[in-house]
Amino acid sequence: MAKQIGEDTKVTLDLKTIGMIVAFTVSLAGMYFTLKADIAYAATQPEPVIERVEYDLKDELVRQTIMDTQEDVEMILEKMEKLEERLYELSKNR
Repeated sequence: MAKQIGEDTKVTLDLKTIGMIVAFTVSLAGMYFTLKADIAYAATQPEPVIERVEYDLKDELVRQTIMDTQEDVEMILEKMEKLEERLYELSKNR
């Protein structure tokens, strides 16, 4: 049987439980305001400057990735040509 909660319901909490609830609430509020202050501080900071060395390294990485991809595509094309030749030979023999 379920109990009905109403005006006559009595809730009893010991002092330890009440203290834990209060400490949790204060802790949560403290974290919220600290996070809010950190966000406000970060918003006032200037944007980081991208140095030329960093830009050059990123550019080099992108170019190297493109070259690697191009080599992979060429290898795949060579394999495709071999497969086409084999298929042509097989179809020719039938």
